[in-house]
Amino acid sequence: MEYRRLWFSAVMLGLLAGCATNPTVTSRQLIFYPPPPAAPRIQFLVGFSVEQDLGSAKVTFAELITEEKRVSDAIDKPYGIVMRDSQVLVCDTATHAINIMDLSGQPRMQRFAPTGLAEMRTPIGIAVDTDGTRYVADSGRQRILIYGPDEVLRAEIASDKDVMKPTGIAVKGNRLYVADLEGSCVHVYDKDGYKPLFTIPRNPKAEQPGKLFKPVNIALDNKGQLYVCDIASCEVQVYDTEGKHLRTIGSRGDSIGQFVRPKGIAVDSAGRVFVVDAATQVCQIFDANGKLLLFFGEPNNTAGSLALPAGICVGEQNVAFFQKFAAPDFVVEELILITNQYGAKKVNVYGLGHKK
Repeated sequence: MEYRRLWFSAVMLGLLAGCATNPTVTSRQLIFYPPPPAAPRIQFLVGFSVEQDLGSAKVTFAELITEEKRVSDAIDKPYGIVMRDSQVLVCDTATHAINIMDLSGQPRMQRFAPTGLAEMRTPIGIAVDTDGTRYVADSGRQRILIYGPDEVLRAEIASDKDVMKPTGIAVKGNRLYVADLEGSCVHVYDKDGYKPLFTIPRNPKAEQPGKLFKPVNIALDNKGQLYVCDIASCEVQVYDTEGKHLRTIGSRGDSIGQFVRPKGIAVDSAGRVFVVDAATQVCQIFDANGKLLLFFGEPNNTAGSLALPAGICVGEQNVAFFQKFAAPDFVVEELILITNQYGAKKVNVYGLGHKK
């Protein structure tokens, strides 16, 4: 009996050691966009739902046998996503929480799920300020929940007139921007005291260029210009810092450069605009003037595919961590993270870069 116990322990330790090994690019298919013979610009790097998907060594005997903790801690139905320093924060509408993946060492994920008056009901969008303040758009509670760097609820923003259904959210400088699905506009607040400044458009009900119908997600570029995905008109509207309409990107349709159900949107430091379409299940990349540059992802069950994608963020943070998932001759310049509301991996990580 003692011999059998020792044998079992040795086998389990071997399995644990295997689980702690970081994935290598030699053990999986390399997926590039556009496909050969074109020069690759994007590589699918990895998908994750739990910390072990990124090579975490934190696995216990009980977890290995039952996977109980692995399932309970997994991202379930994500929407908004943001990167801040070494953290990736993901809104989870099923668990009413924010999943936080810390990449500063071995990947560690924790669930931020405050209770009582600070609880979240349907967190859709999230923005993180430079000081660590978290702004959460909660469409279930119909308000913005503001948590300090200490994760304590500091304030709330709710409409004092009509019902507000906040979805997308962004922060820059001294302004906070909130997309309102019900109000057909984007509210702009002064970050000091959260006083409302104006709406975009200024008169949401008026027929005008750039009129919004059902704004869902928003993004800001380096100039402070606002990009708004409208899920009803199937367009992206662009405004200047004071809410003047500048241009429209895309149109309704299922051809390249068009949208069926645009949701997540992000703008990188080079001014490229990334738009996720939940219906066609692809991400399209445009230049600052709205010219289509590239699209990637496909609606199937293979690695790198998208399954009802919702949110997106792009940035240069954590490139060093994810470079190990890239092909040996592919240099990652920035990351593209997209949330999937279905499928095995709830966050897809792609690298935008070039071959050496």
